[in-house]
Amino acid sequence: MLARLSIRDIVLIERLDIEFSRGLAVLTGETGAGKSILLDAFALALGGRGDAGLVRHGAEQGQVTATFDVPKGHPATNILSENGLDDTGEMILRRVQLADGRTRAFINDQSISVQTLKAVGAALVEIHGQHDERALVDASTHRQLLDAFAGLEKDVAVLETLWEARRTANQALDEHRASMERAAREADYLRHAADELKALKPKDGEETALAERRTTMMQGEKIASDLREAQEAVGGHNSPVPALAAAVRRLERRAANSPALVEPAVKAIDIAINALEEADQHLSAALVAADFDPAELERIEERLFALRAASRKYSTPVDGLAALAAKFVSDVALIDAGADRLKKLEAAAAEADQRYGAAAAKLSAARSKSAEKLNKAVNAELAPLKLDRAKFMTQVDTDAKSPGPQGIDRVEFWVQTNPGTKPGPLMKVASGGELSRFLLALKVVLSDRGSAPTLVFDEIDTGVGGAVADAIGARLSRLAGQVQVMAVTHAPQVAARANQHLLISKDALDKGKRVATRVNALAADHRREEIARMLAGAEITAEARAAAERLLRAAS
Repeated sequence: MLARLSIRDIVLIERLDIEFSRGLAVLTGETGAGKSILLDAFALALGGRGDAGLVRHGAEQGQVTATFDVPKGHPATNILSENGLDDTGEMILRRVQLADGRTRAFINDQSISVQTLKAVGAALVEIHGQHDERALVDASTHRQLLDAFAGLEKDVAVLETLWEARRTANQALDEHRASMERAAREADYLRHAADELKALKPKDGEETALAERRTTMMQGEKIASDLREAQEAVGGHNSPVPALAAAVRRLERRAANSPALVEPAVKAIDIAINALEEADQHLSAALVAADFDPAELERIEERLFALRAASRKYSTPVDGLAALAAKFVSDVALIDAGADRLKKLEAAAAEADQRYGAAAAKLSAARSKSAEKLNKAVNAELAPLKLDRAKFMTQVDTDAKSPGPQGIDRVEFWVQTNPGTKPGPLMKVASGGELSRFLLALKVVLSDRGSAPTLVFDEIDTGVGGAVADAIGARLSRLAGQVQVMAVTHAPQVAARANQHLLISKDALDKGKRVATRVNALAADHRREEIARMLAGAEITAEARAAAERLLRAAS
């Protein structure tokens, strides 16, 4: 419910703070006092359209803050959760209107989009007036309201799940059919391509490995002759090793006679011989590595040519040929085995259709049955509202060929205002005053189901008086036993039944140079005086005060 409403610098309102309680709150006052301004400001906080004209003259910005006490699990808290906002139990909606036309929106002091603010506001408050085209007048909500009245929300949730399963099954079937049709059109090409790539047997990374091997072989061919020449010098016929070895042997035989002269030379020559033999081994290994079969080089070049030709032909990098080959094989397999899968998918889609269809038909029957109960309940409320010759009817149009997530029904509230006249949609057939009373009758019936926690009725009693106004007041009071109700009214019969009476007036400021709207909570004598004014007009008589007292006693 709405706990507090704070308004700053909106049109004629400089600073206003209003505390609200449960039950029925009425707002009264002279025409032009600012009741519409107050509702416009409230609507702004709920996500209504902003307007630079709302900012009080001379101010840079206006601001409206609405504070709500929201129970756990309320749909508004789900919207907060979906948008990553904190739920503190108290929900503070704030809207800043700048003088340049821009607006900013906040919930619990966290900046949010106007769309999110509007969604939360719609879950918390419904505003109804003679010319209001939202809420119950919007035909798109009628199915939801009928479901709420009948307690069918869980059935609708199950049907939505079945609808999603049906959609998924049919989407899989459609995609498979499209794949089969595409594959069938390209069957010859696919088979040829699959066979060609299967014969080629491309491998990931193969091109890089072959190119590196070819480069190594071609470089080896150039250096091999130099390696052979070096090996001939080190270990071939021209090798100095035999001569050095013979010299060492001769010196060793003389070593006994002159060791000091011979041994250093022998040691040095031994090192040289070992180094030459090691070099010969390295050169032999290098020749083995550089040696290649020209036929192998030719095979490598042919393989690279074949791979790159296939890459150009299929517009795919060489490293992607293996994956492409697998795809072609898969597509060919789809042609060969797709018929079996098609049958399975068709069976699954048919089963999903059948389950959805059965649940939708059952839900449709429940709606039709509940529509009769809703009609009876609403029509019972019409006579006291001076609509005794009118008739309310819930039109349920069922079309199994036009299914949707919520079923196969289109629900719309129709009325017949007089016997013999043609029934039609509520918004088109009912006049302004009739429409307000139809809406009130509906809200009384739906008060504990499918209703926002706060309802606002803007001059719903316009054009009626006496017993009809009293009946409207009685129903607003009854409705306030289920939800919080706010009513802007000119009917003393309605005002007398309020739990909270707020008087809206204008005060002259700065020696009459400007005016400001203010709101006062009335009690006891002040409340009787205001109701007497509503009865008598400008001059309040003793009779008017007595009549006001009688209204207050009757309502208590």
